[in-house]
Amino acid sequence: MRHRLNLSNWRRGIVAVMLAIALFVTGCQTQEPSRFAEAQKESTKPKVTAVAKEATQGSQFNRYFPKPGAGYERVYTQEKKGFAEAKLKKDGKDVAMLSISDTSSLPAAAAKYQNTTEKINGFPAMTMGNTQTGVLVGKYQVKVLSRDPSFTQAEREKWISKFDLRGLSQLKG
Repeated sequence: MRHRLNLSNWRRGIVAVMLAIALFVTGCQTQEPSRFAEAQKESTKPKVTAVAKEATQGSQFNRYFPKPGAGYERVYTQEKKGFAEAKLKKDGKDVAMLSISDTSSLPAAAAKYQNTTEKINGFPAMTMGNTQTGVLVGKYQVKVLSRDPSFTQAEREKWISKFDLRGLSQLKG
C-alpha cells in the first residue's frame, strides 16, 4: 500500500508541474485582442464633436428662419453653438426640418457647394439625395429636409427662398 501512495503522490506532482508549465506558457504569450475588444474600446471612447470657437451661436440664427403661415407651423427643436433647427408642421404633421449651420466647424459641408451650378436667390444650392436641399450663404449652410413624401424638391426650394438669406449673409458670427 505504501507503494501506491508514493505513485499517487508522484502523479499529483507531475500534474501540478504540468499545470504550472501550462499556466506559465499561456500567461507569457501575447494574446490577439478579441474581435470585440476594438468595438469596446471605440464605444467607451468619449465622443468629441469639435465646434469651432468662432462658430455663431445658434440663437442668432432664429431671426433668419421663415415665418410660419398659410397653414404651416414652425417649431424650434434645437439650438446650440453653430446650429439651429426647426420643424415645419402642416395640419399637426411634420413635413420638413429647417436648419442653419455654421460650416466653420465642418469645412467639408461648405466645400461641396464649390462646383454646383444651381442657385437659389443668387446663392449656391444643391440637392442631396431625394430629401434634402441646401444653400450656402457665406459660411452658413441653410437646409430643408423633407419629412413627408408630399414635401417635394420644389417645396424645399420654395422654403429655402423664404429664409432671410440676404440678412444671414450680413451676419458676422
